[in-house]
This record gives sequence, structure tokens and C-alpha cells, in this order.
Amino acid sequence: MMRLSEFLKEGVTSVTIARMEQKGALNQLSRGLYQLPDAPLDGNHSLAVAAKLVPHGIVCYDSALAFHELTDRIPPYVWMAIGPRVWRPEIAQPRIQIVRLGEKEFESGVEQHVIEDVVVKIYSPAKTIVDLFKSGKRQEALYASTAGFTHATQAMRDALRLRKATPAEIAKFAANAGVWEQIVQPRLETLVANA
Repeated sequence: MMRLSEFLKEGVTSVTIARMEQKGALNQLSRGLYQLPDAPLDGNHSLAVAAKLVPHGIVCYDSALAFHELTDRIPPYVWMAIGPRVWRPEIAQPRIQIVRLGEKEFESGVEQHVIEDVVVKIYSPAKTIVDLFKSGKRQEALYASTAGFTHATQAMRDALRLRKATPAEIAKFAANAGVWEQIVQPRLETLVANA
């Protein structure tokens, strides 16, 4: 999987790429992104495509949960976080939902995974859970809905049960995000006490 700019850097012209695409030797995945037609596809193929299209982005929310196998939901699009001053790309295909995070939030809890030879930045399970609680707090304030908290609590339960996150990791990220005392702490204490 390569971007047009990577081809050009290697000395392959856009005319050559167009010819290869016409002959079926190259598939266009999205504007400026290409892949060989017989390339093996990973179950997380859409995350690799999103990482190429949003090079400064980090996989977050339900997409990160799905990658870490902490949800049964299949996200309808790839959730990508970008920093506060990063250019927000306009992407038609695949469906990518972009959220903007503050500098401190954006840079913490990042893991790197290789999917189809593409380095993909994905938030850790503990960071993802805290991000979901923070999103749930906004949902409650805007829509008077507690669905976000329910989803985040279930993800936290699964992460603790599968040992993909520890209470200490969750507490650290929650304290840094300002959602520890009133939102995460009581739910985490209940889950740990019932374990």
C-alpha cells in the first residue's frame, strides 16, 4: 500500500501509475492511495488505509476497541484522532470519522502496530476506555443520554477481565483527562469489588 507521494519519491511517475491502474496491476483504494490487486488483506485493513490517508492521526474510540477485541460492535467507519493544529483531511472513501483532541490528550497512550506493512498508531485499551468516558460525558451534557457511559463501562469490564488494561492504567489516564473522581472512579471501584 503506497501513497502517490511515495511512488513519486521512488521515481515512479503519475503517468506510469495511471497505466498500471488501467492494466489492473494496481488498485486505487482512495484518492492518492494504491495497492497491488493480489496483496493479502488483514482483518484490520481499513485501519491501515486510514493510517495512510491520515498520517498524523491515531486510531481511537470504537475502532481502537475493535482492534483490541474489546467490543462486538463493528464500527461503521474508522475513528481517527488528530491534534489541535493538524490539518483536517477531506476523505470520501473509506469512511473516516475524525475527532480533534487537545495536545496532552492526543499524545498520551499511543501504541504502534504493523498492519499490512503499515505502521498504525492506535490508542491503548486503557486510554481508549477513558476517551469513551469523556465522550460519554459530552453525550450526557448535550443529549441527556447515558449510552456512552454504558458502552465505556462494558469496555472497561472486558479490558479488566481479559487483562488488557489494569485499574492503575485506567486511573492514570482518567485523572489526566479530568474524568476520574465523578465518572470513572465509582465505576472502576464497583467492577474491581465485584471481580
